[in-house]
Amino acid sequence: MATPAPPVVTIFEAYGSGAEEIGPRVAEELGVPFHAQAFSSEQLEDPSTGDGLLARVFAAMGGSYAALEGPAVAMAQRDDHELVLRNTEWVLDAARGGGVIVGRNGALILSSWPGALHVRLDAPVTRRVERAARVAGISPERAARRQRREDLMRADMSLRLYGWDPREPTRYDLVLNTGTLDPVACAAVIVHAVRAKAR
Repeated sequence: MATPAPPVVTIFEAYGSGAEEIGPRVAEELGVPFHAQAFSSEQLEDPSTGDGLLARVFAAMGGSYAALEGPAVAMAQRDDHELVLRNTEWVLDAARGGGVIVGRNGALILSSWPGALHVRLDAPVTRRVERAARVAGISPERAARRQRREDLMRADMSLRLYGWDPREPTRYDLVLNTGTLDPVACAAVIVHAVRAKAR
């Protein structure tokens, strides 16, 4: 009898929806690793805190809006291709061992992965900003600025590099409102759905 494949869950969250609380709970319950966003809110707010990969992503984002001509177009396309390959290989490798993967275009890359459950977390903006400020220990005003920037930026990354909009709800098996369900309840629903889908 074949050994069952380890569970795989992808999560895409609107800023402040609680993935940093819910994801680890799900991973612990399923006995698989938790993989946070590739880039934290702090890195997106201040790119100097990140590594060279974030700088390359920002360069690609800028290229999508700039009027590029001649060799610059080919260079931007090459960088985009390399970023997509690198991220896709990372996600596939993580999925082979099972895991809870936040962001990284996991729902698209693993859309046909057997048994993978794809989850979107969202909530009213005011609730998301309140939660993000509390969790990060920052002012609500700063969290509100992060929310406006980050929600747009994460969607733009996916649109630019992968040509899909991660905000589209039909891409997911579950869409959970973390404004009405607490992290424990959300984790329980996700774990139950993982096991149900595996059957």
